[in-house]
Formats: sequence, C-alpha cells, structure tokens
Amino acid sequence: MKWGVSMPNEIWILAEQQDGKVKKIVLELLSAAIDFSKKTGQEVSALLLGSGLGESVKNLSPFADKIYLLDDPSLIPYTSDLFLTSIASLVKEHQPSILLGGATSTGKDLFPRLAMHLQTGYVPDCTGLSMGEDGKLTAMRPLFGGKVFAEMAFSGAGPQMATVRNNTFLVNDKPDRTAKVISVSPQIDPATIKKTVTGFEKAAGAKLDITEADIVVAAGRGIKAPENFKIMEDLADAINASVGTTRATVDEGWRDLKDQIGKSGKNISAKLYMAFGISGAIHHVLGIGTCKTVVAVDKDPNALIFNYADYGIVGDLFQIVPALTEELKKVLSTE
Repeated sequence: MKWGVSMPNEIWILAEQQDGKVKKIVLELLSAAIDFSKKTGQEVSALLLGSGLGESVKNLSPFADKIYLLDDPSLIPYTSDLFLTSIASLVKEHQPSILLGGATSTGKDLFPRLAMHLQTGYVPDCTGLSMGEDGKLTAMRPLFGGKVFAEMAFSGAGPQMATVRNNTFLVNDKPDRTAKVISVSPQIDPATIKKTVTGFEKAAGAKLDITEADIVVAAGRGIKAPENFKIMEDLADAINASVGTTRATVDEGWRDLKDQIGKSGKNISAKLYMAFGISGAIHHVLGIGTCKTVVAVDKDPNALIFNYADYGIVGDLFQIVPALTEELKKVLSTE
C-alpha cells in the first residue's frame, strides 16, 4: 500500500506483542501519549510488527489514531536486523517527532541501533517523561540504583527516542479512539540478515516476567535451600505476583538467571516489592530503586535492606511467609 507523507508531528509507540498479546507497557505508553497529545494536538500512532496480529490490532485500536501494521511471517520472532531496516525506513518516510518503546529486552536491543541508524537522540530506561507545549520531551532516568535522577532534554532533529520502564504510567481505562489501520510492506533485504533464531525453550510454569509484574516477591540466601522457594511460590500464587531472587541464589543454582534482580540481573519497577531473607547488598538494591513500595523481612535488625524499605519486619521468613500467605488468602477470598 502506498500513501503520502504524514504530518511530521505524530507520537509513535512501538507496540511489542508476544503470541498476539500486546504487552502492558505498550498500553501505558499509549495512555501517556494520549495525555501528551492533548497539549500539542499530535496524533498517536502504534507501530506493530509480526504476523497474525488481528487480536493485537483490536487491543490497540482504542488507544491510537493510527496503527502502522507490518504483517509478515519473517518478523516472527524478533530479530534486530529485520526490525531495524523495516522501522528505520518507515520513520524516514513519515518523520514522527517522538518514538517510544518499553525498556524490555527488545527495546534495549533495538532502540540504540535505531538511534544510531537515524542519527538522533535516545534516552534509555526512563522512569518519567514530560512534554512541553512545544512538543519537546524531558526524560527522567535513574542513576546509581535510583539514588540520583537525571533529567534529559532532546536537541536537534527528531525523532525524540526513549525506552521507558514498566509501571511508569497508568493505563487509561477509558480510551476513546478508533485507530485507522495502515498496512505497510516491511523492507526486508535478505543481504542484511546476519542472525536467525533457531528456537525457543519456555520455562515450565513461568509466570509474568519480573520486569512486567505489578507485584514481585523475592527471597535471598535466607531461604536456605532451593526446595524452600515453594513457600514463595505459594505467596506469589495468593497475590498474583512473580517470584524474584538475588545473585547469591542464582550462583548456587537454586533459581534461574531470569529471576535475578540487581545490577547483574534485571531492574524492576513493581508497584509492590517484598524481600524475604535478602540482606540488601548494593548490587541487588540497584535493581529495585524505582519500585513504588518496598517491604522487607529479615532476622537481622541491622540488615541493609531496611534502609531501602518502606515497611520492615524483623523476623523469621519461615514463620512470616506462610502466615502472611494464609491471611492474604482469607482477605482476598472475601473481596
């Protein structure tokens, strides 16, 4: 399909999806873009790549004015080569003023490549965005585990590019738009493909990734043995949470690397983070700096984790976790 060049003031959101399901961060960013557009009159557009995306289009439609749909089997699964060439070509043609995505594994891989290719500014891992009446963004990102926040402004030619952490914005519960779907033929040059994905191995019983979960419960070395994570899984099941951990337990082989929170693991921005038997070493707390509420339980009243907690309990996790799980089950069953 061929179309004319659009107005150079659209706000674009990369609409990540998995198995046809749009990621929550996408709806958060579209909701923020809707608020931005009220100031500037800009159109809000979603950029959707993949194949068999009917359900994704349906979910995105109320949040956007346009959906640029690149539907091609070669775009499953994600590879930076194909996404880069397809998106860069579209950006050069339509010249959006802003391009945002989630601070996910895909966003962290793709956006710096795009920014270099487009010769434009890029701010990673943001925990805040604001827009002036002139359409210029100010981005906030944490440094040193959230001890310092840097405000960054964009200069020069666009698009203004940033990746944003989960739970930075609320999802608009009453979006009132109906997107126009624009089908685009992806720019695929076999000569540019340098990598291929040979397959996936899905972890058994995997919950929502800790970077996307609203609630994360985690245990450290204080859990004593890998089989004791069962009490953490029970708590997580009771409150619809994901289970995280520390580097120490991963090094011991008790949990998978995908569950590790911290400098050498993942940064999380959960609305509620509950830490059990975690001392609070700096390489761990660097990963929880933007969590909204932190609850810590440890036998040591001088544990460093209490310095970062909003609520703390000095006690034995093996007594507290089962009791907390049972009480939460009772409370939640009555709601």
